[in-house]
Amino acid sequence: MNENLFATFITPTIMGITTLPIIMLFPCLILTTPKRWLPNRIQTLQIWLIRLITKQMMTMHNKQGRTWTLMLMSLILFIASTNLLGLLPYSFTPTTQLSMNIGMAIPLWLGTVIMGFRNKPKTSLAHFLPQGTPTPLIPMLIIIETISLFIQPLALAVRLTANITAGHLLIHLIGSATLALSSINMTVSTITFTILFLLTILELAVAMIQAYVFTLLVSLYLHDNS
Repeated sequence: MNENLFATFITPTIMGITTLPIIMLFPCLILTTPKRWLPNRIQTLQIWLIRLITKQMMTMHNKQGRTWTLMLMSLILFIASTNLLGLLPYSFTPTTQLSMNIGMAIPLWLGTVIMGFRNKPKTSLAHFLPQGTPTPLIPMLIIIETISLFIQPLALAVRLTANITAGHLLIHLIGSATLALSSINMTVSTITFTILFLLTILELAVAMIQAYVFTLLVSLYLHDNS
């Protein structure tokens, strides 16, 4: 009970060296490559999910936008697997670190923006000034649209960080309350444990939904600039 509430969000280290790269590479061991003619049930489920998500995300893109398919699928698998692994006891969730999420969001966002200015500069510049804007509002709208453009990667990172961190904090608080109430009132402790179980199921869904939302927004930015 005396443990710091935010201790689970501290990056683990061994002899002063961060273990974050090892944790980030761990999902690669789970998503194995089929080595047989007929894949097993887990690999079949992986292939089916990847094909379903690919079809939903890449249908709206043109030929140039579909060159990002491998990157977007790798991104959603990486975020979903790290989010799910973070729900295991005594584990660490890299996506609770805002610095890491910003490190993912800025290069992807910048790549879509550069693609837009390189391939269709007139259309990209037209987003800063909608057609039919009154002359007195032109400077203000250009400033607002520029700010909204630069806020996009920050919004991506903060959304993912806030949702994952909030869920982990709730699980930690309710779990601590369940443990404390077990020696006081078993009935209330059972109720809080039921709430904890339902919240864990909800967090499993949130972990996958947030990975999908992050990748979908990057896909939408790509669609606007390709």
